[in-house]
Amino acid sequence: MARIRNIEIRNFRSIHSLSWRPSSGINCLIGPGDSGKTTILDAIDYCLGARRNLTISDADFFEMNVDEPICIKLTIGDLEDGLKSLDAYGHFLRGFRAETGEFLEEPEKDAETVLCLQLEIRDDLEPKWDLVSDRATAQGISRSLSWGDRQRLAPNRLGALSDYNLSWRRGSVLNKLNDETANASAALINAARIARDTFGDDAQKELRETLKTVRTTASSLGIEGGTDAKALLDAHSVSFSGGTVSLHDAKGVPLRNLGVGSIRLLIAGLQRAAAEKSSLILIDELEYGLEPHRIIRLLSSLGAKETNPPLQAFVTTHSPTALRELSGNQLFVLRKTDGGSHEAMQAGIEDAAQGTIRSHPEAFLSSRVIVCEGASEVGFLRGLDACFSSNTAYRPLAARGVSLADGGGVSKVIGRGQALVELCYPVAVFRDDDKQPDAAAETAFEGAGGAVFKWQPGQAIEDAIFQGVSDTAVEVLVAYAIDLHGRDSIDQWIKSASANALDLDAFESEALVGEISQDTRAMLAKASKQKNNPWLKNVTAMEYAGRTIIGPEMKDADQDFKSVIAAIFRWAEDA
Repeated sequence: MARIRNIEIRNFRSIHSLSWRPSSGINCLIGPGDSGKTTILDAIDYCLGARRNLTISDADFFEMNVDEPICIKLTIGDLEDGLKSLDAYGHFLRGFRAETGEFLEEPEKDAETVLCLQLEIRDDLEPKWDLVSDRATAQGISRSLSWGDRQRLAPNRLGALSDYNLSWRRGSVLNKLNDETANASAALINAARIARDTFGDDAQKELRETLKTVRTTASSLGIEGGTDAKALLDAHSVSFSGGTVSLHDAKGVPLRNLGVGSIRLLIAGLQRAAAEKSSLILIDELEYGLEPHRIIRLLSSLGAKETNPPLQAFVTTHSPTALRELSGNQLFVLRKTDGGSHEAMQAGIEDAAQGTIRSHPEAFLSSRVIVCEGASEVGFLRGLDACFSSNTAYRPLAARGVSLADGGGVSKVIGRGQALVELCYPVAVFRDDDKQPDAAAETAFEGAGGAVFKWQPGQAIEDAIFQGVSDTAVEVLVAYAIDLHGRDSIDQWIKSASANALDLDAFESEALVGEISQDTRAMLAKASKQKNNPWLKNVTAMEYAGRTIIGPEMKDADQDFKSVIAAIFRWAEDA
């Protein structure tokens, strides 16, 4: 079961340079649109696919610079005995240490024996496939894989047009399942003869006038044989080539008539069954045509949860469902570095990264991420974003590619932000200030480029809201809490928080006659965040408050409160 151990791409489409050591199982590429994910799949397909030519144009060269050749080099390991034959490929067999990426010019005991296949395309647009090694070059020896070996190594690709795999065509997954063949030629020839005779009898009546014209013309021109022309089926119009035999259901309906998702799911399953003969599969837009539960089934058929994966899969996706089903060591974020090269960065299996993948996979599919301390902050920003969206000059967070992720509390929020920063995501952390995260971790996060937004010293979000919003907003927030929890409960919680110095009636009287005092605001904040039954501490409640109560009254809010919110949304505007 061959595996690709190393991929090198130079000057191909949007990729100036890339060097990547993929895993031996699932390699799921994620990243923003036009980052080069599909280009990598095409590069593998072009280099290793069983084809004798390619349709290439100047546009396939990086920045259309045809002076620098396209070069795609794949290092193939886990070779079967035939590919390690000294007689066939001895001069090109090399050693490779996967843990370091080190190549050895001779196979060695402590290194895997590999072959390096290179596709090079120069300005004449002619593709050239060669096995490469320094010692072969030094001796002036050149050769490529045999056609038979290319067919065995060729990856199967699931794209928009994958139904050819449901026929016994050259290169289809059905031909790779086993060595069985179906010779349809004799049956087709006989069927064609019968059809030709039957059609001819009917055609003489249906095409009478046309045939009369043909015969008259042939006679006038002296064309022998045309004077008694007939309309018959052309035997050469019946194809006996690959694809004649295909899969049908019990009623005879071709399986290519299935939905796109069903076809892709079936082919992936068949590829799994054919893994011993063909172990590489390429899938662009994994989720295309599939409901979430079928995405899970497809990933399962590829061996996503297996310790020893049966296939090496290269896939792209924009599906949160797919990310949630995969481990961090199966996800690779594709990034363009400052130097112009590309890098495929493994998401990692540390708790911070894996936890974010499970709880908020959307973060890994976004351009920027705000990691919030908890659900309250997520709901708060969502609500304000929805409120601000009523202004036509405002661009919503989703339109900017900004994702909001729940950091899981003050003890985890910086770690989750750090995991994303290390993958080159622009990341901000939005947290309370009543409890402090690890100071060294936060300093490291900011040093790596992360931004931190927090309330005034000692404030939790409830403190910031009740001490920062207008009097009108405070009244409406308390009324909303009463709607959610009941008047008696709110009254008891206010009494408890203030040691009976304040109750709901007293608050309402104060609000009615004049300005709400800072002491009253502090007591309301304390009551609202009591541990057992917090007033607004969930996404839904805080989102409603942000959208319909706090956002509309923002112009009258305290300046310190507004400054924190303004800073967060300014950061998001850079997306």
